[in-house]
Formats: sequence, C-alpha cells, structure tokens
Amino acid sequence: ICIRSNLTIVDKQGLAVKLNERGPHIQPAELARVEKTVAEHLPNAAWLMLCGSLPPGVATDFYARLIHLAQKSGVKTLLDTDGDALLHGLEAGPTAVAPNQAEAERLLNRALITQAHFREAASRIVQMGAEMVVMSLGSRGAVGATGTRIVEALPPYIDAVCPIGAGDALAAAFVWALSEGRSFDEAVRWGVACGTASAALPGIAFPSLPQTEKIYSRVDLRVVSG
Repeated sequence: ICIRSNLTIVDKQGLAVKLNERGPHIQPAELARVEKTVAEHLPNAAWLMLCGSLPPGVATDFYARLIHLAQKSGVKTLLDTDGDALLHGLEAGPTAVAPNQAEAERLLNRALITQAHFREAASRIVQMGAEMVVMSLGSRGAVGATGTRIVEALPPYIDAVCPIGAGDALAAAFVWALSEGRSFDEAVRWGVACGTASAALPGIAFPSLPQTEKIYSRVDLRVVSG
C-alpha cells in the first residue's frame, strides 16, 4: 500500500534531489495495527530498525513505545530519526542511535564544528540513553561512541555522485556488522564504508558487498579513547 510519494530527480551526471511528501494523517486505529504487527514479528527478529520522520498524527513517543516492545522480546534496536521523536526514543534506551550532524545539533541545541565537538556530542548522546552512537558526518566519515569508547572512521576521498541515502546505507551496514558478530569498532568502519560506497553511485542505489569491501579496506579507523 502506498501512503505517500517520494520523488527523486536525477540529472545526466547522476546528481539527485529528493522531494518527499509528508504523508497522510495517521488515525489511532491504523497506528494500533502498526504496533500490533511489529509486536507479532518481534519474536523472530534480532534487530528492529526505526528510521525516518513520523507521519502526521503520530505521537512523538511512538518510537519509544516500539523500543520498549522490542526490549521485552530481547530484540536490539537502532533509532534513526530527528527532533522530539529522537529525544523521546533516547529516553527509552535504544541499543543504538544513528543521527547525522544536523540531527545531533538540533538534539543538543548547539553547533558542532570541530572533531572535539563531534566526540563530545556522541558521548553526550550516549549519556542521554543510547548504548551506542554512530554519528554520520558525510564526507568526514563518522564518530562512534559507547559508554567506555570513542572511535572515528575516516573514509577515503571519492568523487561523490549522489549522497542521498548514504546515511541509510551507513545505518544498515552498521547493524549488519553487529548482527554478524563484528566488534563495535568494525561496525562503525563497515557503516562508513557502505555510506561512502553509496555516495559514489548515481541516483538512489545501495552498493553491493564487493563495492563496499573495496572502500572498507581504505577506511581509517582511529581509537580516540577506550
């Protein structure tokens, strides 16, 4: 069922602009069905990824409720959203959050400019309730943090063709790596590799594993503390 249209305009060089509709107003009964469906699938899941903005009519604590549901089933969660939904979601204690720089700035109500700022922000977000944070910084890679560790993953230089969707690719690869038993450090590195590989592709496309592996070997992982 299609509930909204997202338009992507791509030129001959592969550069793209996304135009996303807000979507329809969600009624309480519809939202209850969504919550019920999630609950029914949790027993067979390892991770629940909660990504994107909430539609009109959805309370800003909706993601927090789903995080609590997942916790009851022993399912890990990744939260990738913005504004009050991110704030309330953090209060629920997700396994991981994946904000970009702008989302982190709005959450913390401060500008983030230097690497020191990024590290402090990631640590602060952990203190707000997340077990781990991977904060994407576009062409500057990402900063990852847990309660005891901070790492930086710096990507190689590439000719970025279309960065749209790179953050989604980062979050997906980060969760994939953790689900494969990789360490937190390696998960951050895989996330940056996949996001970078995605940005090198035209239009809205996720890279293949071989494409990601080529970038992965060139990602510089630095342990800041821990």
